[in-house]
Amino acid sequence: MIEILYLSQSFKQKIVLDDVNLTIEENEICALVGRNGAGKSTLIHSLLGILPVKQGTIKINGVKVSKKRRPNNEVAYLPEKFMLYPLLTGYENMVFFARAVSNKVDESRIKEVLTSVCLWEERDIIIQSYSKGMLQRLGIAITLYQDSNILVLDEPTSGLDPIGRKEVLETLKLLRNKTILLSSHHMDEIKSLCTHVAFLNNHKITKHTVNEFLEMQKLGENSI
Repeated sequence: MIEILYLSQSFKQKIVLDDVNLTIEENEICALVGRNGAGKSTLIHSLLGILPVKQGTIKINGVKVSKKRRPNNEVAYLPEKFMLYPLLTGYENMVFFARAVSNKVDESRIKEVLTSVCLWEERDIIIQSYSKGMLQRLGIAITLYQDSNILVLDEPTSGLDPIGRKEVLETLKLLRNKTILLSSHHMDEIKSLCTHVAFLNNHKITKHTVNEFLEMQKLGENSI
C-alpha cells in the first residue's frame, strides 16, 4: 500500500506539490494524470526516495520513506526512458540487471518474467533488432524480476505505435496481485487497465474511480 500524507515540494520558491494526500490500496491500479509540468515526476521521485521530502510523509507498506530508507525492495520502478544494452540479447540484458539487484541470478525467474511478457522465444536475439514495443516489454520484465508487490510505471506506452501500445497494455493486464501506479496521458488505456485515477492539478491531487473520472471528463471537469 502507498500512503502519501500532506506532501509539499517546491523548487526555488516555486510550489509544485501543496499538501498532497493520496492512498493507493493493495492491488489497485491507479493512473497518475495531469498536464505536463503538473508535478507527476516530482511525486514519483518523492515516492521512490530520489527526491528528499521537504514536508509531509510517504509510507510504503506502513514504513516511512526517507533518505536512509528508500523503498528499494518494496517498489519496482520503470522510468519513461531507461537504458538497455543494444548489443546484448534480451536474455543477457535480463542477466545484467538481475545482477544489479542480487548476487545470484535466478535463471528460473528470468524465464518466468520473459515468458510473462511474451519474449522468451526472442530471448537470444540482440535487442537492437527489437521493436519499440518489444523493448518496452523487456523493460517491464526487468522491472518484474525482483517480484516487488508495488510497481511504479512512468508513461509505459510513451512513444509507441498503436501495435506496440497494445502489446504493452496486454502485458500489463496479465499482471496479478500487484499494486500499480502509472502515469499516462491516454484515457483509452486508463479506461481499459486502471481501477482509479489520481488527478494532479493546481498542486493538489484528487482521487476518483475510473468511471467517476470519465464522467467528469464528459462534463468538462478535470480536463487533461
